[in-house]
Amino acid sequence: MNMKAAYKQKVEAELEIAHARLDEFKAKAKNFTADTRIKYAKHLDELEDGVDSAKNKLKELGDAGEDGWEKMKDGVESALHGLRKAIHDVTEKFKD
Repeated sequence: MNMKAAYKQKVEAELEIAHARLDEFKAKAKNFTADTRIKYAKHLDELEDGVDSAKNKLKELGDAGEDGWEKMKDGVESALHGLRKAIHDVTEKFKD
């Protein structure tokens, strides 16, 4: 397996986990009162945007040639960093 494929596989695994966490948070939010769901909706939207952004960066990386994909790693890492932060923020909010 080449480096690009290994990196892509690693990012895909992280995205699967993030998507599962998003689904988990959405399921928990269904049990909240309407006011509480509204309060957390912004955070869930931000998390969903983070998942979408990381998926888009991963697609761009996948479309890049063998020589150019490393230049795109910074963008993917940045998207993943934002996604990790969003997961952390939602986790903290759901503890309240």
